[in-house]
Amino acid sequence: MYINNFVMSTQIIHTLNYHQAQASKHLLNISTGLRIRTVADDPSGWAIGQRMDVRIRSLDAASSNSQQMKSLLKVADGGISSTVDILKTLKEKAIEAANDTATDSDRQTIQKLFDQYADQIDDNAYVSYNGKYLLDGSRQGGAQATQQAYTNRAFSESTALDTKLTDLARRNGDSLGITDTDTVNVSYVKQGKTYSASFSAKDATVKDLFEKMNAIDGAVFDVDDISTTGTIGTNAYGETVTTSDEANALTVKAKTAGTDGAIAGFTIGVTNAAGQEKKSVNNVFNEFYESIAPRNAQGDSSLYSQTSADANRGMKIPLGDLRAESLGLRGRDGTVLDVTTRAGANAAMSVLDNALSRALDQQTTVGAMSSRLDYTISNLTVESENLTDAKSTLLDADMAKEMLAYTKENVLMQAAMAMLAHNNQNAAWFLSLLG
Repeated sequence: MYINNFVMSTQIIHTLNYHQAQASKHLLNISTGLRIRTVADDPSGWAIGQRMDVRIRSLDAASSNSQQMKSLLKVADGGISSTVDILKTLKEKAIEAANDTATDSDRQTIQKLFDQYADQIDDNAYVSYNGKYLLDGSRQGGAQATQQAYTNRAFSESTALDTKLTDLARRNGDSLGITDTDTVNVSYVKQGKTYSASFSAKDATVKDLFEKMNAIDGAVFDVDDISTTGTIGTNAYGETVTTSDEANALTVKAKTAGTDGAIAGFTIGVTNAAGQEKKSVNNVFNEFYESIAPRNAQGDSSLYSQTSADANRGMKIPLGDLRAESLGLRGRDGTVLDVTTRAGANAAMSVLDNALSRALDQQTTVGAMSSRLDYTISNLTVESENLTDAKSTLLDADMAKEMLAYTKENVLMQAAMAMLAHNNQNAAWFLSLLG
């Protein structure tokens, strides 16, 4: 009998401590819901889980960015929508002013609407989000200076600069029907002012159309660079612009590059000897559209949205200039598009068509970017959910398994305690020897 070191009790205590430690571990796992609570539990699993956590939080931040940028685009779209509505109204009023049932007093009243609505268009351009103006031209993408260009694809592909107006033909080869006795009426709008002239169609050529307009108040069209091919010019990004099918078309450019040389709109109309409009001819001349918008050279000031958890995978948000001056409704000196005369109202229609085209182009761009952000947010959300599920599989505790293990260790711990007490009781017999 050894009484100094009671080995059996020591072994039972060791077993008791082990099961107690295991029971505590499973109890902590149950209380925290985690299988890996510290790096000591599983170093490699802990590292993987932390990287997943960083990724998940980054994805959630990118999703938040995308949602905020979508809110910004809603603000911009609201300003554009208001401008589009105003331009629609102004087009109606210009048509009313062009009709001779309107008196000079009526046209003056309509002019008051143009003056006020031009101011409102500027107000719309200065809508802001978190202190950032959106549609005043301060959020445009980088650009090089461009010559504004107008293109007409309704003329015959054989049209040249020296083609006489009386020889002009439609795309299908049919003659336009202009005669020597017809009168050509031209007008253009620049810096809010309207300029007009008339001349005989006899012996006049395509080049003469624009030289006559240049003769009114200084050169506005680059008559030395009129294109009759499928190549239109160079856009703000240095890319060559061509017609959609690369077929020949008539393209005329502004004399001066940038917004200083911008022509808000121009019209070309033909009347016969009796003063009646030749509508079938005028319809062809009305087919000129702005194929290259005027831009000044500038750095990239577009907005940027970090829509990804990775660097250099965001989204650029360029917003155009929708001020009244940029749209051609107002000059730099404050002069507003004039509709107080029938000729002025007629010229204003072309300006408003061009302005509406620009505003709608910006609105569709904003709409497309907003739609893309919907998919971006959805993609980020799905990736975050899937990574969260993977993280849960790696780090989270299996509650059923942990409960079973805890119960097992608890039972074994109680058994060890009972055996320790029983062993101590059995060892007491040797005390009777001392009696």
